[in-house]
Amino acid sequence: MPRMLDVSDDVRAEIGDEEADRLLAGGDAPGSYDCTSCRTPGDSEQERTSTVLFVGEETAVLAFAHATCIPSQVVPVSEEQLQGAVRSITGEDAAPRTPGSNPSPATPVPTRDRQATLGITCGLVLVEGDLRPALVVEPDGPIARPGSTSLDDDFLPLLLEQGFHPVTDMNQLPALNPGWSALLAMGKLHAVLQPGTAGSQAAWWQAHQPLAVSDGWRAAANKAQTVLMYAAPAGTIGHQPREDLMRQALEEAAAKGALVAAAMPLAGT
Repeated sequence: MPRMLDVSDDVRAEIGDEEADRLLAGGDAPGSYDCTSCRTPGDSEQERTSTVLFVGEETAVLAFAHATCIPSQVVPVSEEQLQGAVRSITGEDAAPRTPGSNPSPATPVPTRDRQATLGITCGLVLVEGDLRPALVVEPDGPIARPGSTSLDDDFLPLLLEQGFHPVTDMNQLPALNPGWSALLAMGKLHAVLQPGTAGSQAAWWQAHQPLAVSDGWRAAANKAQTVLMYAAPAGTIGHQPREDLMRQALEEAAAKGALVAAAMPLAGT
């Protein structure tokens, strides 16, 4: 029986047209499943279901999720984590990937002489009387434009060009940035997605290992279905051990004109 499956272009490119068509026709796709996002039962014969392909360095695992929880997409994960997840479920290792089906690597963020690492901290921020789930992004070094030899740090200008706005008051809710979203799967933060081509999304940031979030953060995110993202240049915020100190650092960055932000929908749970 045909399934109510969504197979994204990215997933189709990884698994091939033949396998994608077989899934859509009902082959190799379970009727019932446990959603890889919210972990509750789903039925691909009765409700829209997303195909989610978890891809490691050598192996790949196809999972299913409620379309209302997470869109169909490719989720890069570490090989160790992927094998561990498969063993915990089946007691066996994942099957090797088909040769020639390597996923496209994340686009590196250029710096003056090396690739910068984007540090992300998850915390709750009080805005307009409500505790809001927030991501605070700060690179570990200056960010330059692709191909640029300038010594200027263009991290904030690049984000402003992509729809983020300067923060002048931490008590005001940032505007929604269309096409951006925060991806949660299996209760962990996997990626921040940005608009891609032809209406698709691409990873702006993706975790080497999915980032655990607190129960309070996840509950607030599920309630609001929106995540706030704040970004500041390297050395502005620092690693803050408490949320009140993080808030103070954000306010100081905003006062110096060194903070941008946007709101984005939550993908997954």
